[in-house]
Amino acid sequence: MAPPKRIGVLTFHRCINYGSYWQARCLVEGLRAQGHDAVLLDHQSRRINLAEWRCALRPIPEADPRSYRQAYVSKARKFFAAFEDLPRSRPFPLHAPEQSEAYDLVLVGSDEVWNLRHPWYGGEGLFYGEGLPATRLASYAASFGNQPSSHALDEHWSQRLGRFHDISVRDRNSQELVMGATGHRPTLVLDPCLQFDQFIPRTTLPPSGTRYAVVYGHGFPEWLSVAVAAWAAANDIKLVSIGYDNAWADEQQIDAGPLQFADLMSRASAVITNFFHGCVFALVNGKPFVTAPTDYRFNKVRDLVGALSAEHHMVSPLTSSEELARLLVAPLDPQIGQQIGALRAESTAYLDRVLA
Repeated sequence: MAPPKRIGVLTFHRCINYGSYWQARCLVEGLRAQGHDAVLLDHQSRRINLAEWRCALRPIPEADPRSYRQAYVSKARKFFAAFEDLPRSRPFPLHAPEQSEAYDLVLVGSDEVWNLRHPWYGGEGLFYGEGLPATRLASYAASFGNQPSSHALDEHWSQRLGRFHDISVRDRNSQELVMGATGHRPTLVLDPCLQFDQFIPRTTLPPSGTRYAVVYGHGFPEWLSVAVAAWAAANDIKLVSIGYDNAWADEQQIDAGPLQFADLMSRASAVITNFFHGCVFALVNGKPFVTAPTDYRFNKVRDLVGALSAEHHMVSPLTSSEELARLLVAPLDPQIGQQIGALRAESTAYLDRVLA
């Protein structure tokens, strides 16, 4: 067991997004369970808060701005309440990292912390370690998001990655970008929700009445929504959309908070998603799932299912209705669990080295 350390976890912990919330919570709680004094670095920015809140109140730009507005307001308020329960540092300005408290280790990640294309966090030097008073700097499950590995980092950002004592990423695309920038292949690790899944509450008892499948995401292609709706109707399964308005679902649970999200995922019979953490929560709960990621999330989802031998869960217009139905009822292939176990061991070994 490594001696206790003071650790600052640097991520997007105030995003009104289920995946961002849970990966931040799982990582910091996982470190605290090992005896470390770990907190989320509570960086503050009015500009970013306003951008985040605008997106939260109208996450689907093409939708009527009045539709479900109160539900989105309620959802945001539940996130604000959940943020207050997270272990956090003393607040400091995003652009004044030197005002942060000192730490033995700052661990950057998870999430798209290095994505220079992120609509409001892109290019913020804090996430590349600028100005932080830390003895050591490392990353855990960092990602470049939709920034493709074919677009190499320039010297400015490559030098900043060179400051890190250890680097791990959560997808192959990010692995290739870091290798191109530093000459070293970073460790591939699990998202914190899969690495420290014991901190995600589960409800094993199904609800009374009709079984339901979760719809998580927005902007689904019509071929998928039509096929899933037909499958659900034929099998007497209710489609419940969590967090976003999907008109083709039977029920909208737009105002679900982070804990409600975890509960609904744990009790579902299957998951239909185009989000990275929709796939992750299906895997955490051992649920059948299908995914058809948007362009923005394609790198992350493709590399997740590829790393876990779950590529067949990423469907396309060529996927037959019979295969789609099979994927939504069949138990997950045991090989997926074996791959998660192997990557969990590698992730644990990486953290043990970083925390030693």
